[in-house]
Amino acid sequence: MDRQLLSGDEAVALAAFHAGVSLGTGYPGTPSTEILEAFDALGGRAQWAPNEKVALEVGLGAAFASARVIVTMKHVGLNVAADPLFTAAYTGVSGALIVVSADDPGMSSSQNEQDNRRYAIAAGLPMLEPSDSQEAYDFFFTAVEVSERWKLPVLYRMTTRVCHSKSVVTPAGRGDGASAAPAMGPTPAPATHFEHDISGRVMIPANARPAHRRLRAKLAEIAAWAEAAPINRVERGGPDPGIVTSGVAYLHAVEAAPQASFLKLGMTHPLPLGLARSFAASVDRTVVIEEGDPVLADALRAAGIAVEPGAEMYRFGELDVARVRRILARDTSPEPAPARGKPPELCPACPYHTVYATIRKLDLIAAGDIGCYSLGVLPPYQAMDTCVAMGASIGVGLGLRHALPPEEARRVVSIIGDSTFVHSGISGLVEMAYNPPETGHVVIVLDNGTTAMTGQQEHPATGRRLDHGPTARLSIEGIASAIGIDSVTVIDPYADPDGFESLLRERLAAPGLSVIVARRPCILAAADIRRYEQQAAGLRAAAAASPEQAAFDLPLSTD
Repeated sequence: MDRQLLSGDEAVALAAFHAGVSLGTGYPGTPSTEILEAFDALGGRAQWAPNEKVALEVGLGAAFASARVIVTMKHVGLNVAADPLFTAAYTGVSGALIVVSADDPGMSSSQNEQDNRRYAIAAGLPMLEPSDSQEAYDFFFTAVEVSERWKLPVLYRMTTRVCHSKSVVTPAGRGDGASAAPAMGPTPAPATHFEHDISGRVMIPANARPAHRRLRAKLAEIAAWAEAAPINRVERGGPDPGIVTSGVAYLHAVEAAPQASFLKLGMTHPLPLGLARSFAASVDRTVVIEEGDPVLADALRAAGIAVEPGAEMYRFGELDVARVRRILARDTSPEPAPARGKPPELCPACPYHTVYATIRKLDLIAAGDIGCYSLGVLPPYQAMDTCVAMGASIGVGLGLRHALPPEEARRVVSIIGDSTFVHSGISGLVEMAYNPPETGHVVIVLDNGTTAMTGQQEHPATGRRLDHGPTARLSIEGIASAIGIDSVTVIDPYADPDGFESLLRERLAAPGLSVIVARRPCILAAADIRRYEQQAAGLRAAAAASPEQAAFDLPLSTD
């Protein structure tokens, strides 16, 4: 095949397509979003789920049916999916289940920089880490091979720089020799079928206990396999330093110390400890270069292998060549301050300037949430007091209402976006109806008709699938009413700012529960939304005019 210039995300999508993956599902989150979009563009079956937990559960079900599946999410999304993930390690899979965790060292677009290599250790799952786009393509086939051979989900850890940087990829194999893992090559999708395995998949304690033992035995086998697997390789150079590394840190280290010897790890759990021990014995000094937590260094030292981790200061933010040189030189002097960049801001035509201006004017206590509307915390509004996790605004707001004196409690509002509401805000709304504060509570849902922060993706409340085709539309106001909220109102705050302020004042003064749906399309997505809705209206009209002809005209859905 021809060489292509691909991002890591695009390379994973291409590998999934060539590997016969029959379903891709996930929740959009930078830096993972483009994987499923690219997979869809190639002709793969891709879909957005309401949240990462649901995506993993759908993927697990498909893998129980012997399908090859990819599930994508950013690092914090794995927190949401952790419940089924840990038990899926016990149940195993019949097909291949590849779970992409796209970590964000340096927090380019995230609320924390957790290191999800720890999930592989905690859940007891194999983890692979590509360092560039060629490896992102090649290693995917190895992940499928490992998953199908040992009947386990495989964690596939990407990072921001690998996801978004572009490099040359030769899809059919090893390319220019930079990759040590030749791809399995394009393979047809396996035939799907289901076989009963009650003791293996129903995790009551009597079945889970032997399942745990089976899992540990599989990990021991994978560790033995990893000792000679081509994804883990030694590159001989000089004896000082010897560098153990993985992921994008390898590329920085090669540039920083081209004369060094390297143990380049493509599988970071379970570790090939025998290979690491022999490598360390062959060099004068062994330094671990890793981005994030000292996961590799701690594991190697726990195994009695003498290695040097980077100083504590280097676990924060991304690595680069200059920082790697400092690590190798044991330089712990203060680092130069990063260049000051332009802070992000709400789009000038964002429909929610009015909302934040009103919150500031009324001096409210705003429990905020994850999305582009989080930028309301910045000047000139500074109108957000908390931002913890997807969907947390409602629960946090309720907690404030329960704890504060009545006069102060009545100033508390929860702010949440439409996609975030569907993702994990509904449970908070159920809590609000079930355990209402004495002063009541007000939730403002900022409904701009898209998942704006990650690039205008669809979600269940838009009424459109990942490919923008029509599907059932979840009604936010309908959900709120069905849960039992006293007052539910839809308003366009941009078109009627005075009306919005009056409505908000009224609801804050009332003791009941209230949901205000502030609805106006994102300015960046508005034109596309109008086009999608016109297309959907045309399809509906065609179906109503000629049901028989419409059966041939309507696009076939594989859902």
